[in-house]
Amino acid sequence: MKTADYTLRVHSVESFGTHDGPGIRMVVFLQGCKLKCLYCHNPDTIDTHGGKEYPIESLVKRAVNMKSYFGEFGGVTVSGGEPLLQSKELVHFFQRLKEEGIHTNVDTNGRVFNHFTEELLDKYTDLVMLDIKHMHEDGYQMLTGQKNKETTFNFAKHREASGKAMWLRYVLIPGITNTPELLHEMGNYFKDYKTIEKIEIQPYHKLGIHKWEALGWEYKLNDARENTEEELESAVEILKNYFKEVKLN
Repeated sequence: MKTADYTLRVHSVESFGTHDGPGIRMVVFLQGCKLKCLYCHNPDTIDTHGGKEYPIESLVKRAVNMKSYFGEFGGVTVSGGEPLLQSKELVHFFQRLKEEGIHTNVDTNGRVFNHFTEELLDKYTDLVMLDIKHMHEDGYQMLTGQKNKETTFNFAKHREASGKAMWLRYVLIPGITNTPELLHEMGNYFKDYKTIEKIEIQPYHKLGIHKWEALGWEYKLNDARENTEEELESAVEILKNYFKEVKLN
């Protein structure tokens, strides 16, 4: 098949994203995810049969038309859902973007790793934003509904070995992921990684609850509270001991 024949199953496209990688970005939210994170604020992206098929060339054309807005640092980010469920198609998408001189970024939970993913990461992906759900297996299962957190850490090891840029993302949920012990454990685990440019801390919020209700799903973190300013500041101070840059997103 030629690139022109490939499509991506897309949930939505944001033209001027500023929270999904460096600079101004076109953010393509792909449809489908095998996790069901309790705090997911886009649960409508989980169903692998939802969304709409977009021809890759139409997305490339849209990105090319935006190049003047990207400037030195911007580009295209694929997010989701879990974009690497469509890694075969993304190889062709990112190959075309690189031909057009456009920066590429994948926002992923790191659970999908096959030869298509490897080709995508090693040849065509300028930046990976890796979502660290939890440092412990029981916490990972509780939050995501799936087993084997080690897939994410093995993914990180591969990216580190490639020598190519990576950011970490971490959601702070009071009493669940936002404890000094877990933050220090994460810092110690990743402190010797050379490819990690920053870690983005994402404060827990409940902005997506109405989407869960619309889908008829039970939102199981109703009793969780949002972080206080003091908790956010404390988390940042802890992580500054381990990472070059810590950002509240």
